[in-house]
Amino acid sequence: MNQIRAISPLPAAVLWDMDGTLIDTEPYWMQAETDLVTSFGGTWTHDDCMLLVGSGLPNAAAILQSRGVEMEIDDIVSWLTDRVQQKIEEHGLPWRPGARELLSSFAAAGVPMALVTMSIERMARQVADLIGADTFTVIIAGDMVIESKPHPEAYLRAATLLGVDPARCVAVEDSPTGLRAAIAAGTIAIHVPHEVDVPESDAHTRWATLAERTLTDISELCSIRFDLLDDANSAAAPSSSDFEHTNSRATAHNHEDATA
Repeated sequence: MNQIRAISPLPAAVLWDMDGTLIDTEPYWMQAETDLVTSFGGTWTHDDCMLLVGSGLPNAAAILQSRGVEMEIDDIVSWLTDRVQQKIEEHGLPWRPGARELLSSFAAAGVPMALVTMSIERMARQVADLIGADTFTVIIAGDMVIESKPHPEAYLRAATLLGVDPARCVAVEDSPTGLRAAIAAGTIAIHVPHEVDVPESDAHTRWATLAERTLTDISELCSIRFDLLDDANSAAAPSSSDFEHTNSRATAHNHEDATA
């Protein structure tokens, strides 16, 4: 028996954020933002960079416009993406600790996976191709949805395309914005903080790092969530005694009609 597949339960799917979760591209984005703002004579600090972590690129571009970047939204998005993609081409994928290993474990176990990112599609596909073309069954990028994170649209769409219940999916996020989207979508949300931390909450699980994390750790989270879901479904489902009571009332009613 395949020991990996014997681990139970596993999620119906794993929905991965990209920037800051799978790969450490945040420094590339920050440098690109800084270069762009300063090219227009403005100032862009590290604190300013933190404002954009996890946000959709059009939202980020609007903030850059407010800081003096005299370009259209789409042109800003394209310019920033070009710079980050160039860095990836030059240096390869800057993996976050443990991400590559856990990704490989899910793939070996046959768990479907989606890449859910607010970067635009051409960059998402560049990264997916470098990871392995068959790794992700579904890719949802920022220019493929109407609402950016923290809206749950991207995660809900990924689950729909995979044909799975989001409540039985694991979503892995690094940013507060992305984490809110994963929680709002009803997933089993794991927060792995990178640039910005989030206080612990019953709504998500916080792991300091993915390093040394295994399918067993994921299975334990799933077991807790699935038990709660099963209990809720059982409580909502009519019991056999309810059916018997309904049937007996119907029989009595029919008898009264027959004798009236």
